[in-house]
Amino acid sequence: MVVPFASDGGEFHGPSLDDFFPEVLLFEGTPFAINRIILVRFIAIAVLLLVFWLGTRRMRTIPGRGQSVIELAVGFVRDNIVFNTLGEKDGKRFLPLLVPMFFTIIFLNLTGIVPLLNIAGSSVVGLPIVLAIVSYIAFIYAGVRKHPGAFFKNSLFPSGVPLPVYIIVTPIEFVSTFILRPVTLAIRLLMNMVAGHMLLVLCFSATHFFLFTAGGFYSLFSVGTFAFGFAFTLFELLVAALQAYVFTLLTAVYIQLALVEEH
Repeated sequence: MVVPFASDGGEFHGPSLDDFFPEVLLFEGTPFAINRIILVRFIAIAVLLLVFWLGTRRMRTIPGRGQSVIELAVGFVRDNIVFNTLGEKDGKRFLPLLVPMFFTIIFLNLTGIVPLLNIAGSSVVGLPIVLAIVSYIAFIYAGVRKHPGAFFKNSLFPSGVPLPVYIIVTPIEFVSTFILRPVTLAIRLLMNMVAGHMLLVLCFSATHFFLFTAGGFYSLFSVGTFAFGFAFTLFELLVAALQAYVFTLLTAVYIQLALVEEH
């Protein structure tokens, strides 16, 4: 990790947005350019695939430790997010989307607290946008598939509204349903990961500054900044899991809203 701690002249330099725009490591000047954050994403997905492969390569009626952990994790997403929101019948249709979505997000989020990686793979806007688009497409697909010919009409022109009021209601419904939903999904995930990274870098770079640069009496402050950094690390662990849960849950809720009979 490139930490913006004290540098020339003993001055302290806190975290900045430059952390999210690192130098290109491979294939510079091509569409396949790889920087540190892209590399972190590759590592996170590779670890995710490895964990699931190791946990499921020898499936047994009486599961071993690895299989039990995988089944418990998948069962949590299936029962508490998918089935609880969509019901078992519709939930089974969208399990192949929502379960991978949850674990992809949580693994990418957790890289923000992994030593030597130290930045969330979801902390640059491109990936949250892609995930939000996937959620948006699933929502539209569910609505059109369940209510062909009526989904957009009833979404934009809800029943029971006086005709003149549609002049106000329809633009509001369009913006809130078809624009704000994917935008808020992406921004919520992005900003939580950005804020978490900035707090952690601030705490640990301040610890380095007080301990190795300021010296003397000021080195005592490193104890406090390190304690805050450790506390924020635990908090960021919670946030990483919570944001994966919220993103997946909201996607399931949007799909459920598209499936309701009133459409």
